[in-house]
Amino acid sequence: MTYTLRGETFFETSFQLMKQEGGCRLDFVSRRVQTLPPYIFSQFQQRKKELEAKGIDIIDLGIGAPDLPTPKFIIDELKKEVENPENHRYSPYNGCIEFREAVQHFYKKHYDVDLDPETEILTLIGSKEGIANLISAVINPGEKVLIPDPGYPVYRSAAHIAGGEVVSLPLDENDDYAPLFDRLTENDLEDAKLMFLNYPGNPTAATVELDTFLKAISFAREKNLAVVHDAAYSLVTFDGYKAPSILQVPGAKDLAVEFGSLSKSFNMTGWRIGYVVGNKELIRALSVVKSNTDTSQFLPIQKAAAKALFSDFSAVEDNNRVYKERLEAMLDALNTLGIEAKKPRGSFFIWAKVPKGLTSMEFVNKMLEEAGIIVTPGTAFGEAGEGYFRISLSVETPRLQEAVNRMKQLHFEGAKE
Repeated sequence: MTYTLRGETFFETSFQLMKQEGGCRLDFVSRRVQTLPPYIFSQFQQRKKELEAKGIDIIDLGIGAPDLPTPKFIIDELKKEVENPENHRYSPYNGCIEFREAVQHFYKKHYDVDLDPETEILTLIGSKEGIANLISAVINPGEKVLIPDPGYPVYRSAAHIAGGEVVSLPLDENDDYAPLFDRLTENDLEDAKLMFLNYPGNPTAATVELDTFLKAISFAREKNLAVVHDAAYSLVTFDGYKAPSILQVPGAKDLAVEFGSLSKSFNMTGWRIGYVVGNKELIRALSVVKSNTDTSQFLPIQKAAAKALFSDFSAVEDNNRVYKERLEAMLDALNTLGIEAKKPRGSFFIWAKVPKGLTSMEFVNKMLEEAGIIVTPGTAFGEAGEGYFRISLSVETPRLQEAVNRMKQLHFEGAKE
C-alpha cells in the first residue's frame, strides 16, 4: 500500500521504499525489515530536499529538533574535556560516573527521588537507542507491548523489530490523552509484558499530574506489566507547570523505568546523550544488550552533559520562554484559520484538528502545495491520529512568523474573515 504527497509516492513499509530507491534483493533482507513501517520523518526530509533543489522555499514544522543553540557553558566544558587525552579512551559500559552522579543529583533536586548511580542509572547514546534496545532486552517473540495511540512511532518500530506484538493503548482528547486502561480487553492483556507512557506527550503535547502515574503503576502491578515512561520533554514546560516523574510514585521502581535526554532541554540533539533510571532488573537487562553492541558515548560528551545537569537550569528556562512566544503566535494563526488546538503546558508541539472535510494527509498535502509548509500528519503516530496534525515550534522565530503569515493566506471551511 502507498499514498501520495504533492505527487510523491510514500510507502507503507520500509522495504517498498528500499526497492523504489534502487532495488533490493529479497533474500538479503529479513522479514521484519521487509514489513517495518518507514520512518515517515526521514521521508519528509527527503521530499524537502528535492523541493528545495527546485528552488521552492520550504518551512519545516515537521521534525522535533530544537533550532536554539546549545548553551555556551556546555560547549566550553566539552572543549576542555576534549583536550584531556584520557577522555579519548573507551567509556565504561554503563557510562562515566560523573554523568551518572549528575543524573542522580538531578533526580534528587527536581523530584526528590533517590537513585543508586551504580545499579539504577544507565548512560545512553540518546534515549531513542535505549528505548529500542530495552524492548529487545525485555520481550520474547510474540509477547505484547502496550503502546500509546497516538504515540511516538519508534515504540511500534522497535517492538516490531524485537518480534513483539503491538497493542494500542487508547488515548482520547476528551480524556486529555490520559491512558484509558478500561478500554483494554482480556485478549489485549494476555501475554502483555511491557507498557509505554509518554508525558509531556509526543505528538499530543498532553501533560498529566502525578495521579495519572499512580493509576498506571497500580494497573501495571495488577497486570504484571513492566512500565516505561519516556520523559524526553519533561523540562519543556510553560505557565508554571512542572512535569512529574513516574518514579515519584511510591514503589514505582519495583516495575518502572524512566528515559530522559538532554536533546530537547539543552538543545543537544546531535550530541546523542541520555539516560534511563529506575528498576534495577530492567536496567541490568538493557546494560547486557548494550555491552554487547556498543561502548557508551564519547567521554567528553558525557562530562559536558554532567555539567548541564549540575547547572541552575536557567538555560532551559530561557528556551521555554522562546517556545512559549512561538506557541502563542502559532495558536493565534490557527485560531484565525478556524483550526482547533488546545494550548499545551509542555513540549514544543501543537496537536491540532484538521479543518472539516479533510483527512490528515489531505491537509498536509494542502499545506505543502499551497504554502510550502511541512507539518506532520496525525496518522504518522497511529490510527487514532487521523483527523489531526502536529506542528513543531523548533524553527527560528522569523521563519515561524513567515509560516504564520503563509497559513493566514490559506482558505479553510470555518476560517475567520
